[in-house]
Amino acid sequence: RVVVGSPRRDGILRPKRGDMTALAARRALWIFAAICSFAGSHAFAFGPGCNLGLSQSPLRTCSAGGGVSRASGVGIFGAARRRSLVPSGLAADGLRGVGMDATGIKGSAKIKVLESMKGVDPKEWDEVALATTGVEKMNPFMSWAFLNAVEESRSAHPSTGWQPRHVVAYDSESGSLIGAVPLYLKSHSYGEYVFDNSWARAYGSITREPYYPKLQSCVPFSPVTGPRLLVRGETEEEQEWIRSALAQAVCQLVDTMGVSSAHVTFPAKREWELMGEQKWVQRTGIQYHWNNQGWQTFDDFLAALKQSKRKNIRSERSKVSKQGVKVHRLTGSAIEEKHWDAFYKFYTNTVDEHWGQAYLTRSFFSLLSRDMADNVLLIMAEEESTGEWVAGALNLVGGDCIYGRNWGCTKQFNSLHFELCYYQAIDAAIEMKKDRVEAGAQGEHKITRGYLPTLTFSAHWMRDTNFRRELQAAMNREREQVVYTTAMLTVQNSPYKEPPHAHLRSQGIIIQEAPDDEDEDSEETDSFP
Repeated sequence: RVVVGSPRRDGILRPKRGDMTALAARRALWIFAAICSFAGSHAFAFGPGCNLGLSQSPLRTCSAGGGVSRASGVGIFGAARRRSLVPSGLAADGLRGVGMDATGIKGSAKIKVLESMKGVDPKEWDEVALATTGVEKMNPFMSWAFLNAVEESRSAHPSTGWQPRHVVAYDSESGSLIGAVPLYLKSHSYGEYVFDNSWARAYGSITREPYYPKLQSCVPFSPVTGPRLLVRGETEEEQEWIRSALAQAVCQLVDTMGVSSAHVTFPAKREWELMGEQKWVQRTGIQYHWNNQGWQTFDDFLAALKQSKRKNIRSERSKVSKQGVKVHRLTGSAIEEKHWDAFYKFYTNTVDEHWGQAYLTRSFFSLLSRDMADNVLLIMAEEESTGEWVAGALNLVGGDCIYGRNWGCTKQFNSLHFELCYYQAIDAAIEMKKDRVEAGAQGEHKITRGYLPTLTFSAHWMRDTNFRRELQAAMNREREQVVYTTAMLTVQNSPYKEPPHAHLRSQGIIIQEAPDDEDEDSEETDSFP
């Protein structure tokens, strides 16, 4: 429950004593991020026996990678060459034969760890994934085809610091697959979008043990929400038992392998709550999602916006066509290798402009077309005067959602990024009758274009119990500011005519306006459950 000041004569929401405005909160986060980035780049952390001829840093965190990465311009601890790391005593089948029983559940499950998606039957994996969500909410990123594509293309590969360690659960009696967790042993924190670089430094300083390698359950290089604990059971009770057993198996794997931690990023909220009950550290974040309110056309969506926002969107869309750019939506067999060749140039160009790293290889995109073309929506921009492809945006289509992933261009056109990444995705979602569009991480500029702040979740298991306890306390304090920032951004910047209270309630946030005559020193104004 967020208590904010009521509108005064100037109509501005004035936060009560003890609260931070959204702007102040964002500034504080920017400053903190800058400090962490500077510290990561200048207060070097060395692996054992590593001597770079530099003066000693007060922050000597042992990195299992044994090096300092400066290629991306940010302080991320890990191997500069991202070499493959295997902790001593680790076996690929570290949990083979472990049986788990739960009260009230008939039978037990055998947990195994796989080194590749090819170690599990594709049909069985997909059946479990679909049983978790239902066909109507199918998540393409949890399909065997997608997870295999990032491995087969050597995008998520031991040579890049991603070692598959997928956890699977088989019914002890029937031998059928009943649970699965996509899991990776990692020697760095790249490609995750829930940033734990400061944790790595703190962990080494406090425990005197290396933070890397660590276990990571996620969609590689994709900050998309969805299930991570895939289960198949006849009843909800059985499904919950399997889900709980999988989470416990990941914790046990941390001890078996002797790594520092396990992280589950962007899981479903119920999974996040379950892991919280098991004493995982719970963390929240913010993304920007568009939600379909039953609109039949893009104009219906525009009609729900405030006049100024509606006018701005129409203006941005008209600029694209006036510049001689034609937009194409491609899916299925319509996507050819020539399109992927052009898109890969866009993708690498964006990476180069932002001093990043191209996580995905060229072959990854061909594998998408080979194995899951009908789930791919490739939006391409053609310069009409030359017939040249000049920009593109990659989306994956799920049962109820369009997931925006990568964007890039070779020529600059006014508002083309907004058209390809946001408006075309909304247009497609309305036509396909999808419930929402997830437009990726970050970007408050998305709010005025219909994408509202939405809470995301992650759960973290630390082997060191003291560090886990302190980290949870810190994450509780962080969550207060994340929730407050979500509320303030939504209340102050929502482009919709209707008040955003329904959207906030869907996030578990209630806005309560304080009466004008309320005492400024009232205890109520400072309460923040």
